Amino acid sequence: MRRSTTFGRLACIGLCATLALGCATTHAQSDYPNRPVKLVVPYPPGALTDLLARAIGERLAAALGQPIVVENKPGAGTLIGAEFVAKQPADGYTLLMATSTTLGISPALYPSSPIDPVKDFAPISPVGSVNFFLIANTDFPARNLREMIDVIRKNPGKYNYASVGNGSPHQLFMEALKTEYGLDIQHVPYKGTPAALSDLLAGSIQVMFADATIAVPNIEAGKVTALGTSAAKQTTLLGNVPPIAATLPGYDWQAWQAIVARAGTPKDIVAKLSAELQRIQSTAEFKEQLTRFGMEPFAPQTPEQFAAMIAAEQPRWAKAVKQSGAKLD
Repeated sequence: MRRSTTFGRLACIGLCATLALGCATTHAQSDYPNRPVKLVVPYPPGALTDLLARAIGERLAAALGQPIVVENKPGAGTLIGAEFVAKQPADGYTLLMATSTTLGISPALYPSSPIDPVKDFAPISPVGSVNFFLIANTDFPARNLREMIDVIRKNPGKYNYASVGNGSPHQLFMEALKTEYGLDIQHVPYKGTPAALSDLLAGSIQVMFADATIAVPNIEAGKVTALGTSAAKQTTLLGNVPPIAATLPGYDWQAWQAIVARAGTPKDIVAKLSAELQRIQSTAEFKEQLTRFGMEPFAPQTPEQFAAMIAAEQPRWAKAVKQSGAKLD
């Protein structure tokens, strides 16, 4: 009888300890955040992703009541910053400003990638997309995608296209067109868009993909010819430029920006952050700022929907990298 009573007391103590731990954990999560949150940007200060992160961080800090500290960790095709976040505690206090390069291109491009895009992160919410414009030198004898295809086919090996480096979206988008139509056009990689654009304007480069911040002002000024856009959805930035998909059904490529946490982050924290980010994105002020960044809003997604998108896109980017033959500079 005495042993039974002792056992009962021990069981009660154990149960109370478990309940106390559970209550403390629940309280900690419902109390989130109770200290500053770090938002890691895997690009240098001043880059588009950095500007977007700071715009979001300012609004998110106001909503959460805690500072959002932006920390830049560029390098290795964004994998340095991504690996750092993947090794932090799964508590929602270290977030990653991820891109399609981070979770799609770089893991396929680097033979020994330190991250797994699907297993290492808890998707929270996409926050914007970059629709690329296919532009051409004004002397290039094509005014639309169909004409570009015909001109290149009639002159194999004569023309050049620029990118901002091997494995960049700029290269992969053009290589997708090359593969589809069997185009013989030479790839010339540059270390940045300004140098590539300068050569396109001078005529040594005939065509290239460029993001809206570069493409739109040059299109509007009549300095380049717009042949199409990479995303299948009609751009809101220039309504008279058709998507490439209007000529090539199924062609749909865009670079996206998003926020993720380390895998294992409590679901209620992920849900809270997702809800706040979707609220921020629904405001007219934020949409206008996206337009100034040359970006477009991303359709609202739950963390589960975003996770499914990453899982579907990662092998698609990997296939594009493989087909392009892209190798590290």
